Amino acid sequence: MSGYHDIEVERIGPVARISHNRPELRNAENTRLLEEMMDAAERASRDDGVRVIVIAGKGDHFSAGHDLKEGASRRDFTVEQRYAHEERLFYDFCLKIWDAPKPTICQVQGACVAAGFMLANMCDLIVASEDAFFADPVVQTLGAAAVEVLIHPTVLGHRLAMDMLYTGRRLTAAEGLSCGMVSRLVARSDLETATLELANQIAKAPPFALKLVKRSLHRALDMQGFRAALDAHFDTHQLSHATQEFKETWERGLSSGITRGKSAMRR
Repeated sequence: MSGYHDIEVERIGPVARISHNRPELRNAENTRLLEEMMDAAERASRDDGVRVIVIAGKGDHFSAGHDLKEGASRRDFTVEQRYAHEERLFYDFCLKIWDAPKPTICQVQGACVAAGFMLANMCDLIVASEDAFFADPVVQTLGAAAVEVLIHPTVLGHRLAMDMLYTGRRLTAAEGLSCGMVSRLVARSDLETATLELANQIAKAPPFALKLVKRSLHRALDMQGFRAALDAHFDTHQLSHATQEFKETWERGLSSGITRGKSAMRR
C-alpha cells in the first residue's frame, strides 16, 4: 500500500502493519506522520479483510517520541491553540488506537520514548525485542506533567509509574515483561517473526467475539475510572504547559533534551 510519506503500510495476509518510517530521525513523531497513521489505522479498522493491526517502526528504534524540533515551532501557541492541537493529534488519536475494533499489537525495538511510549501502550499487546527500552522523561527534561495520555499507572502499576516519571529513567524490556506491560520478549532477530506469529494466531479467532471481549475488557477499566482519569490528566498536562516553570525548563531543556535524546538512542 502506498500514498504515505512518513509511514509504511503493509498487508500481510490478515494483518495490516503500520510502521513509522522516519528511521533517520529515530521515528520521531511529527504532525504528518501522526495524521498519516490516523488515516491508515482508520482504513485498517474498516477493512473486513484485516483481522489484526500491528504498529511498528522502521530501523533501529520504534520511536524516540515527539518531534522536538517541530514542537519548538509551536512555542508561541496560545493555550487554546496548544490544547486543540494536542487534543486532536495526540489524545484523540491515541484513544482511537485504544478503541480500535480489532486487536492491536505494538512491535517494539530500541527506543520507545514519550509519545512513542504512549502510542505503544494504546495497543492491546506489546512484543518487544531484548534491546527495547521504555521511557517518559518529559517531567525532568521539559517540565511537562508527563505525556498527553497518562497510561503509565495502568500498564506499569502505581509505584513503578512514579519511579519512571519522577526520575525520567528508562525501563528495560525485561522490566516491562516483569510488570506485565510487555506481552512477549524476544531476540531482536526474531522480533518481526514473533509479532506476525502472534498476530496470525489471534487472527484465527472469530472476529466479532474478539471485538466483544476487547470491549468488555476496556469497559472493566472504564468502570474503575480509567477514561475519566485520562481526561483529567490531559487537562493537567495542558496546565503544566501554561506555567512559568515550563517555559523556563523548555527553553533550558529543549536543546539539551534533544542532545541527551540522541545520546540515549546510541547507548
